Amino acid sequence: MKPQLDAFAVTILTSMCICLAVGQVAIKVANAGISPVLQAGLRSIAGAILLGVFCKARGITLFERNGILWPALLTSAFFAAEFGFLYPGLERTTVAHAIILLYTAPLVVAVGAHFLIPGDRLTAAKIAGLGLALAGVAVVVLGKESVAAGIKGPTLSGDLMCLAGAFAWGGLTLVIRTTRLARIEPERVTFIQLLVSGPPLCALSLALGEPGLNAPTPLMWAAFAFTVFFVAGYVFTTTTWLFTRYPASRVMAFLLLTPIFGVVAAHLLLGEALGPDLIAGLALVVAGLWLVNRPARRP
Repeated sequence: MKPQLDAFAVTILTSMCICLAVGQVAIKVANAGISPVLQAGLRSIAGAILLGVFCKARGITLFERNGILWPALLTSAFFAAEFGFLYPGLERTTVAHAIILLYTAPLVVAVGAHFLIPGDRLTAAKIAGLGLALAGVAVVVLGKESVAAGIKGPTLSGDLMCLAGAFAWGGLTLVIRTTRLARIEPERVTFIQLLVSGPPLCALSLALGEPGLNAPTPLMWAAFAFTVFFVAGYVFTTTTWLFTRYPASRVMAFLLLTPIFGVVAAHLLLGEALGPDLIAGLALVVAGLWLVNRPARRP
């Protein structure tokens, strides 16, 4: 394993941040023609098929008995909850708000790890980072923003749904880190999450009375396909590959730049405003996440 991120890794990680950022835009675009919760379920099913083919090609065993049933079901429930909140949340708020709030998930992990993982304690720097990030969240949620004509502005309900998605993502991460799933091939864990979450999300869509498909255009289908191939496919599998070759802490720290890419993508592709409150909140959240996730100094 290489001790530092080299130019190749930085290039790959930058492309992944862009894919994750544009993926949020794609979800919002596709929401106009594919009901949000249904879209989340269909993406999970399509992503499972794609990842299954990838694992088959690499010779990764997807089904075997090794005592991970209950943690696998729990992490899949958190996975379904994350996107069950995020997709409809994106229908009710801006992409910029959604991606900033969603990427507060590492704060949940940091607090949970303090109580659940021996040796992973909250330090003074982490507590300061938590404070900065929470202040950033308050600025984003409570800030006043100008909204261009034809663009739906953020709502409190949408922001809270995206925050709920962040809590679910944090819970998912903690389950993986504190159970036998931590010793299972990450591709297999992701495959299980996708496979198990898809049908319940589609069933939930029916239970909620979502209209389903609302005359989706080719652009909307293309946006949906982007989330399947470039997010569920490329990003999920490439993250796993990077973890086997570079320090996980440095990979994760780099991916925390995604909210910056997301805000820029929302501005360029959807015309969302870049107001002072949004920029200030983004800066506080990113600074706080960096403090929480920066690699510990060696004595």
